[in-house]
Amino acid sequence: MLKIRPCCLGTLLLCCLTPTKSVCASHADPAGARPGSNLLTIDATAPVQDPQPVAAALGSSRSPSGVVLTANSQYLTLGGHPWLPVMGEFHFSRYPESEWEDEILKMKEAGVDVIATYVIWIHHEEREGQFEWSGQRDLRRFIQLCAKHGMYVYPRIGPWAHAEARNGGLPDWVLKRSPVRRNDPIYLEEVKAFYTQIATQLHGLLWKDGGPVIGIQIENEYRGSGPGAGSEHIVTLKHMAVEMGLDVPLYTVTGWDGAAVPLKEVLPVYGGYTDAPWDSSPYRMPPNEAFAFRFDNRAGGSMGTLGGNGQSAASTYSGTPYLTAEVGGGAQDTYFRRPVIQPDDIAALAPIMLGSGANLLGYYMFHGGRNPDGFDSTLQESQDTGYPTDVPVKSYDFQAPIGAYGEERESLRRMKLVNYFLNDFGDLLAPMTTRRPDRTPSGPADLSMPRVAARTNGGSGFLFFNNHVRGVGMPTRTDFQVHLKLPQGQVAIPAAPINLPSDAYGIWPVNLDLGGVHLRYATAQLFKRFVHGDDSFCFFFAIPGIEPEFAFDRNAQPELKRGGVTAHRDDKQLLIKVDHADQQQIVFNSHGRKTHLIILSRDEAERTWVLNKPAALVESSDTVIPRDGAFTLNSTGNATLRFGLFGAEARAAETIVRREESTSLFRRYVVKLAPWAPPRAELTQIQAAGKRPPWQWSSKPLWNGKRTVLAPEDADFDHAASWMLRVPTIWPSQVSNVFLEIQYEGDVARLYREHRLLDDDFWNGMTWTFGIKHLQVRPQSERAETWTLRILPLLKDLPMYLENKAHLHYSASGNLASVVSIKVVPQYQCTLFVEKAFRGE
Repeated sequence: MLKIRPCCLGTLLLCCLTPTKSVCASHADPAGARPGSNLLTIDATAPVQDPQPVAAALGSSRSPSGVVLTANSQYLTLGGHPWLPVMGEFHFSRYPESEWEDEILKMKEAGVDVIATYVIWIHHEEREGQFEWSGQRDLRRFIQLCAKHGMYVYPRIGPWAHAEARNGGLPDWVLKRSPVRRNDPIYLEEVKAFYTQIATQLHGLLWKDGGPVIGIQIENEYRGSGPGAGSEHIVTLKHMAVEMGLDVPLYTVTGWDGAAVPLKEVLPVYGGYTDAPWDSSPYRMPPNEAFAFRFDNRAGGSMGTLGGNGQSAASTYSGTPYLTAEVGGGAQDTYFRRPVIQPDDIAALAPIMLGSGANLLGYYMFHGGRNPDGFDSTLQESQDTGYPTDVPVKSYDFQAPIGAYGEERESLRRMKLVNYFLNDFGDLLAPMTTRRPDRTPSGPADLSMPRVAARTNGGSGFLFFNNHVRGVGMPTRTDFQVHLKLPQGQVAIPAAPINLPSDAYGIWPVNLDLGGVHLRYATAQLFKRFVHGDDSFCFFFAIPGIEPEFAFDRNAQPELKRGGVTAHRDDKQLLIKVDHADQQQIVFNSHGRKTHLIILSRDEAERTWVLNKPAALVESSDTVIPRDGAFTLNSTGNATLRFGLFGAEARAAETIVRREESTSLFRRYVVKLAPWAPPRAELTQIQAAGKRPPWQWSSKPLWNGKRTVLAPEDADFDHAASWMLRVPTIWPSQVSNVFLEIQYEGDVARLYREHRLLDDDFWNGMTWTFGIKHLQVRPQSERAETWTLRILPLLKDLPMYLENKAHLHYSASGNLASVVSIKVVPQYQCTLFVEKAFRGE
């Protein structure tokens, strides 16, 4: 055990192993903070108010096993305990049904508890009276698969969904028959028939029946007014759903943009996006309010009014929990606005929403997809159908954490760290009250001060901070420190001021009991709790640029396992600093049981995945898909798969798994599969691009009074640059899929098999990736087949926003339509069986 001697002067920060000149922050005077300084004070001494019943008439909350799921004025409860779930949107009808199960498991592995899904009317009744619930439109089978793997489901039944679908999801024939989205008798009869079909699909799958369906969202983004509209219409739709048998614990509607929210019937849900692709601006957006804490409102900026007017004002949602359903997991590129969303743009939203008080973290989208083929139309949203945007005909990738072909993106690994935290500690956070600092930004564009919030319940809580704003180079905050006033006294976090790096964001715990260890605070982020034998393990990761610091009661006697750690003790606390996070351990021993605090780098944490049967942790750079007693690794482009296991051992039925020497927490393994050299993608140009006609402008102004350019029509692609593309369709058993990665320059690219459109892409500078397995619609008898790639030229003076426009290489003519590169990349797959490791491994 490392011996720590006490400091002789209580007014100095303990100088034991390393001398320091810093004054102990416990004695710092917050009154000395200068306006504009980076010292903030949060007063959390006011008592937490007890939750009250909600006004909304919710549905049956008890399952056949007696578990009650409901909501109070502050949070959701499950089995009588606070519950703060993670919800992720995945549209079943936009993904091949043969792949649903693996994608559900990927979402579960990323910490998602609830899958939200639109039931898009036009996908199921494009032609009047011809309902289609088979194949990838089979809602019932999708929900049954979710139930099989312990996932809750939250259908969003419309009838108007938006979802960037044609007519917002309303079939064409419905629009022709009567006024819509109001209590018109003809429209309500049509909706009733649709709801009746949904109820049949969900029969026996509701919470009260022992099923996974825990709630229903009615309508979407609805702010109608007048007789038979507004709240009156929402109430009618809700009562119709209940009458059809859709009796569930929760009923919600979206609450932004002045939405109609009858609080006696439904609960509002909110969100926030990193960019606004629906905006007509050809320029970078100003700093987004989604990156500022919401102390007075639940929706702001483009989703509402910042500061508290209209449906976003605090007075309008009093007595309801702060629930979200559309925290941006990416953005759908539109024809005239094509942002490129970075992983930090997405991941930084979670601390903001949670610090603002959100008690349901709902992402839209969590998983991308593609529109199914329609009988009479393309099913995509367009200005020609009266909507403010043109989106791709097929692609609904959304730059989501899991892409349209199941590919894992960097944002997924970053987001799951918060998801894991909520899985294990959400019950502590849910009852906590949001506390604002003494100084806050005057608006989204005010970048002059740090952005912080706290949530506390008595003397414990979490501190949230954000120094990332999309598209803005945030400054380093020198001498950053927060003084958190709690009922039992003030805590200075960190003990001495630090430099808060640009783009840093995170969640710090305060006064938590971790397996009998009192953690006063940490400047590393807690993300996972794991029990192995008699020992408990709490996993933290170091936020890049911030030295992890752990404060304990002064009498604590930890074991410090490795070098690179300094410790100081004064008359109030023991302070431990970790110079580098490389699976460092701080261990406490109490009556033969040990509590391990494991500190990882963020990269190591992002490679850590959770298995439940048996309980174990996997460390891998590859995609991990959990299975009962096993897990599958998907490795893109590499036939050698390396992974680590903690709490379990690995074996394989047919593949040789070799154990590697390791001194780390994880047992290391390597699997070497037979490499497969895929055939090169044979690309033959068959047509040069013809002359592009001038841009066509929308005939009607948008919601903001402005016009935008229209997307090209199908006929325009007859004159696009075209290539014949030879792609493999058969591959060996160790390869689970083959991806084509295309880098091109142009306006819009489309991929065809014969005359059928398979996929399309609006150029934004990202690699266009698609999985060949997903696009095969018939049995293959040959090793390869020929598809057609068409690229419309991109004119130089483009009247739209292209975030990566500077990367383009225009010719002297100003016309641009070319393939830069194309790669055929195999995805290797191996399933490993897991056995529980013996105690004392």
